[in-house]
Amino acid sequence: MANKTVKVGLVQLSCSPDVTENMAKTIAGVREAAAKGAQVVVLQELFRSLYFCDVEDYENFKLAEAIPGPSTETLGDLAQELGVVIVASLFEKRAEGLYHNTTAVLDADGAYLGKYRKMHIPDDPGYFEKFYFTPGDLGYKVFPTKFGNIGVLICWDQWYPEAARITALKGADFLVYPTAIGWHKDQAPDVNDEQYGAWQTIQRSHAVANGIPVVSVNRCGNEGDMKFWGGSFVSNPFGRIIFKASHDEEQIHVEELDFGKSDQYRTHWPFLRDRRIDSYQPITKRFLDEE
Repeated sequence: MANKTVKVGLVQLSCSPDVTENMAKTIAGVREAAAKGAQVVVLQELFRSLYFCDVEDYENFKLAEAIPGPSTETLGDLAQELGVVIVASLFEKRAEGLYHNTTAVLDADGAYLGKYRKMHIPDDPGYFEKFYFTPGDLGYKVFPTKFGNIGVLICWDQWYPEAARITALKGADFLVYPTAIGWHKDQAPDVNDEQYGAWQTIQRSHAVANGIPVVSVNRCGNEGDMKFWGGSFVSNPFGRIIFKASHDEEQIHVEELDFGKSDQYRTHWPFLRDRRIDSYQPITKRFLDEE
C-alpha cells in the first residue's frame, strides 16, 4: 500500500421535500466531485429526502426502497459512467414492516458491492430513529473497491469506538461516516460549539486510535426546528483536520488521502501492536456493576 493514494469527494448538500429533486441534485454533486478528480464519492445520510426522523409518522415509511433497488441502479449507472466509487446512504425496506438505515457501495464499474446496516440507532428529541429503523444485523463491513478498502459506518455509529475499531481491524484503508446531525434553531451558540466539537473530536479519535483517515459527510440547511450543521471534514491518521466544510453552505470538495501514511503512523505509534486483547472481555457486558 506504500504511496497509494485516493481522491475522496465529499458531497454536502441541503435537502427539500422533493425526492426527485434531491436525487437530481445529488447526481449533479457526484458529477462535480468527479470533474474535480474524485475517485470515491461519499454522500450524506439519507440524502434522498428531508431528515424525516424528526417526527414519528407512518407516512414516512413510503420513502423506503429495496437495496439493491431503484437508487442503487441509478447510482450504479452513474458510477460506471464516471468511473467512481459511490457510497450512498438510503432508507431500506427489507420486508413488509422491516426497515433499516443502510448504506450501499457501488464500485467504479457500477457493480453493487453490498450494504452496511446502521448498528447503533438513536432515540432522542428530533432523532426518533428507533421508530423507523431495525438495528443492523450484517455486522461491521469493509468494501474492497477499485480505489481501496472502505470501512462504512453511519452517523450515530460515530460515537462508538468499538465500531470504528472492529471496522479498522477488518482491513479498512479509511473510515467514512454519512451523517445527518444539527443544532436546534433556538440553541445557544456556546452549546452549538461544544456539540460540534464533541462530534468532530470523537471521530478524530477514531483516526488516531486506528491509524487511518476518517471522512465524515453531513448535510446542511434548515429543516423544521433543526439547522443541520454541515461541517463535513477529513481527518488524517493522527487526527489532524485536513479539510473542514462550511457550517452553512452546500459544498463539493475533493481531498487526497495517502494510505502509505497509515503504516508510518502505526509504526511510530503502535497502538494495534500493544492492544491487550486478553483483557477486553468485560467490554461485551452492558455495565460492570455486578463484579
